[in-house]
Amino acid sequence: MRALQGMTWLLTLQLVGEALARLLRLPFPGPVVGMLLLVASLHFRVLREPVHAAATYLLSHLSLLFVPVGVGVITHLDLLRDYGVRLMLVIALSTWAGMAVTTLLVRALVRNPQDARKEGSTDA
Repeated sequence: MRALQGMTWLLTLQLVGEALARLLRLPFPGPVVGMLLLVASLHFRVLREPVHAAATYLLSHLSLLFVPVGVGVITHLDLLRDYGVRLMLVIALSTWAGMAVTTLLVRALVRNPQDARKEGSTDA
């Protein structure tokens, strides 16, 4: 019963997030708004316990969620045969590019404290 209440909370928060995203014309999807609402509302015990029960139940059956993906791959084996190497190359390069950009961005945003001290000191 608790897991069903938790699923109801999860779906309700997703629905509210979707409605807010559409009504306010937000630049990001409704499920993201719903997830933010969920994070904010997990401070309340009345919501936290049923959501925990639902999450435990869903995680125990997580492997079943991969079945549709497996069926999709099997259904499109001809595409994988024709474009598989190119797809793997694009996935590998885009992953590498994303990691490289993230690394450069973090390096630019996080300054070394020793460098900051050197720049802040003035020799008069």
